[in-house]
Amino acid sequence: MPDKEPEETITDKNTGAETKQRKLQWHPAFGAALEMEFIKEKDSLIFDREHNLNRKPLQIDCLVIKKVKDAVLENEIGKFFKTHNIIEYKSAKDTLSIDTVSKVQAYAYLYKAYGESVDKIKFNEITATLIRETKPKALFKYFAGNSYEVSNPYSGIYYIESDFTIPTQIVVGNELNSVGHEWLHLLSDKVTKQEMVRVIEYSRKVESQEERNLIDAVLDVSVAANRDIIEELKRGDEAMCQALMDIMKPEIDAVVNKECKETAERVEKETTARTIKAAAGMLRSMGISDTEIKEALKKNYVLSEQEALSYLKN
Repeated sequence: MPDKEPEETITDKNTGAETKQRKLQWHPAFGAALEMEFIKEKDSLIFDREHNLNRKPLQIDCLVIKKVKDAVLENEIGKFFKTHNIIEYKSAKDTLSIDTVSKVQAYAYLYKAYGESVDKIKFNEITATLIRETKPKALFKYFAGNSYEVSNPYSGIYYIESDFTIPTQIVVGNELNSVGHEWLHLLSDKVTKQEMVRVIEYSRKVESQEERNLIDAVLDVSVAANRDIIEELKRGDEAMCQALMDIMKPEIDAVVNKECKETAERVEKETTARTIKAAAGMLRSMGISDTEIKEALKKNYVLSEQEALSYLKN
């Protein structure tokens, strides 16, 4: 039986009422958004999502490897990259502290240690990038209080100039320029109408199935997180409404399939119950004792003692 889809409790700010809704899975969408960030340079990079550091379940959110070491990337985030680039993503609700940074540094050390041969991966070939929608103020306060030098070469991008062995940058999603970083901007529940329209219109022109799959993965989460914007757009022109229906089709299909499955299971259960009840009645009419009928029902329909007895009640 498939795992139940995770849910979270949402409290209405106005009424205080609590409701359950699907918990958004930001990390898979992040992997797709990161690949869309570098879609123009995809031939120069390898993306390895949830890269296993060893045989145990210890994973990097995303490992980006340059196919050509000296390749120059235009994307502002990629300008920091070397050959092996470890990426850690945190949603707005996740903590990004000095311990998180230390953990990613540890990932980098382990990644180097598990190279194919001794010193196959050089320290000066590795970088670490931590991405979060909002700026981790407590972390930057820690940097200031502990003599870390932090530079800000591009909007939303911070280089940590410290004695870290692994060069580290922190990317703040809501500070990035919206043009050029549309995909990471979508990993938020504060997407603007203009941003959503721009991305949807772009998606309608995409012909590559690979790129379309990435876009769908990002929009699946972004659409769910920005329902108010979506409802407004659905009241707009017919073409935009159709585009939204296409994007939301997997979610709609999932709901329909779930309802169909539940209905089929209910009908099957009711049919089986009627069949067993009829069998018990027929055996009784033939003069067979309830004890014998009970044992026959248990054997033929794989019932418990209590279940079998329930079919013998008048």
